[in-house]
Formats: sequence, structure tokens, C-alpha cells
Amino acid sequence: MSGTTPKWHRGRKSETNYGSFGTIPKMVQEYQRQLQLETEARPDTFIRYTYPKLLKESRSAVAPLLGADPGEVVIVPNATTGVNTVLRNVSFDEGDVILCFDTIYGACAKTIQALSETCLMSSHQISITYPIDDDEIVLRFRLAAEEELDIMSLIDGAHGIGHVDLTHLGKIGPDFMISNCYKWLMVPRGCAVLYVSFRNQKLISSTLPTSWGYEARDDRAKMDPREYFSVLFDKVSTTDNTPYCCTPLALKFRSVVCGGEAKIRKYCEDIARQGGARMAEILDTEVLGASTSSFQRCCFTNVRLPLTLEELGIHGSSGRLVAKWMQELTPAEYETYLPIKFYGCQVWCRISGQIYLTLDDFEWAARTLLQLCERAKKGEWA
Repeated sequence: MSGTTPKWHRGRKSETNYGSFGTIPKMVQEYQRQLQLETEARPDTFIRYTYPKLLKESRSAVAPLLGADPGEVVIVPNATTGVNTVLRNVSFDEGDVILCFDTIYGACAKTIQALSETCLMSSHQISITYPIDDDEIVLRFRLAAEEELDIMSLIDGAHGIGHVDLTHLGKIGPDFMISNCYKWLMVPRGCAVLYVSFRNQKLISSTLPTSWGYEARDDRAKMDPREYFSVLFDKVSTTDNTPYCCTPLALKFRSVVCGGEAKIRKYCEDIARQGGARMAEILDTEVLGASTSSFQRCCFTNVRLPLTLEELGIHGSSGRLVAKWMQELTPAEYETYLPIKFYGCQVWCRISGQIYLTLDDFEWAARTLLQLCERAKKGEWA
């Protein structure tokens, strides 16, 4: 699939962190610029009349990827906004508990912390250390929940859409789910899809910030919850919403140029798995992941670096300082960005698989990491 490499990537072997912020095809970039020019030329016409039509088209285009009805999905800027929208609309009673894993995204953890200061609920984190089997994760959740009654589910699938097959989501029917479109779906930043099942739309009374679509409790009680939910998210605030309008074209690119969702997933998963194995071979280390779990069945690979605390002459959490130094050095001196973290008393690097990458890119990353490790061992990080 290297023939689909965006122009700004050609000839370079450094863009291996696609998962954080994504990137977009040139045709999508040009379309977004066109919409922005239209907005500036006739702002009232575009914002009041053109944008609502394009937004509706985007909702209809993205819904099948979740196996959902278009009426169950709305567009928000990012996953953090989606999580906040749900948690700040749900009513908590004394004794209610929010269960989450300790791998929760930082901003979401802080959202729960902030809510606990003003609401009656409490929270409980379930500890997970990778690698771990899928069955063990489920078991730990069930033990923490104690029972399966009166539990609502909110899935933070920030990396989901465009990355894994979610077309069965509607059939499973979680209460809420959020996924970023800008990470893996080739849609401009920021754009995310918020899924709210029809049965729970009555729980969502306000957007963040509260939009013009908001109605007081007595008034919205007279409305069809489905209609209210849709209107609520039509125009939240005056901002650049052109990313929301680019979803249909991004999906067309993925279908026509790249061969469709399944083909994209297969290439990205394969190159991540093969690339991770090659990196581990070069580094003489290992890839993170349990053989019986789905941890490696994705477009990421996590490779351990050949560094030990003893070699570095440090103890405990000081390893985070070394990882931070190495990570910050990658854009400063290597014209790239490699996510390097200290986890489980080891230093790891996460690499994203994408259609414009080949095995050479992973080999380049491994050689770069070897240089960084040698510099760290010499004490340059201190």
C-alpha cells in the first residue's frame, strides 16, 4: 500500500506515531481548505444552511462503521469531550460508583476526579498490568462489579473507528461509546463520533458547552427524545466545524484508493506485527503482549528497549526521567517523534502501523532507538 503514501511522508522514514493525532490524505486536506474558504466568503450561508446538511451527511456516513442508526450518532470534537458529555449528563445518586481500569486516559480520570468533588458518586480503579489475558480482564471487572445489575457502560474507544472492526457495536448495544475519527479514520482534527443508544438519549439533556438546542426539562419532556438528541448537537458553538464535514470524503478515499476498511486494517495490523518483531530482533528484546490475548491484534506494537535500571545506575521511578529524555530528544535531534515510556520497570516504545509505512520504517526506528539507548547508557540523560 506504499503507493498511497501522502506527499509529506514520501522519502521519509520518521512518521511512526500515527496513533496520537493521525493525518489526512491530500484530497481531504484540499476539501477542508475549500470549505474553510467558503465559510469565509459567505459565513452566514455556510454556517446556517450549508453546514447542517454536510453534518447530516457525515452522521449517515459514519454510522454504518458502528453498525448503528444515524440517529444514534453525533459528532463532537474529541473523545475527551464525548466522555465529559456523558458523565456530566448522567445523574448520580449517593452510593453510585464509577468503575474504570487504571489504564484509563488521564483526562478521563481527571474528569471522574472533578465530578467526585461535586457529585455523590465515588470511583474505583481496577488494576491491570500488561501483558494480561482477555479473560483475566473480564474476571477482574466482574469481581469489582460484584453483580451485573444496574450497570451502565461507557466505552472510551478513542482508537477504535478506522482501527478495529466496530460494525457489531449496534448489535451489542453499549449504553454509550466515543471514538476519535481523526486518529485512524483519516478525518481532520478534531472530530469524534459519539454513540448513544436510542434507549439512553433521554439522559442527554445538554452538550458541552450548552448549545442553542437545549430545552428546559418540562419542555424537552414533551419532545421526542430522538429528535431532541439530534437537534441538541446540530450547532453547539461557533468554531471551525469543517473537520466534521470531511468524513464522507475520507471514507471514499479509504474505499476507492485503499481498497476498503478490511484491507486497511489487515495491512496496518500486519505491518505493525511484522515491524514490531523486526524491531525486537534488532534491539534483541521483545514485543509486549500475551499470546492468548488480543493485545497484538491491532495496529500498534510496543517494543522493549535494551535498557535496565542497573545499566543506567538508577532506581525505581527515575526510569521515567530517562524515558522522558529519550522521547523529547526524538523531535529535537531525529526529526521524528517516538512515544517512549517507562512501564513495569522497563523502557518501551510504541509504534503505529499505517498504510504508508513499510518494514524499512520500523528498522529505521529500531536503529534510532539503539542510538538513544547508547546515549542514555553514557549518562547523557542526567
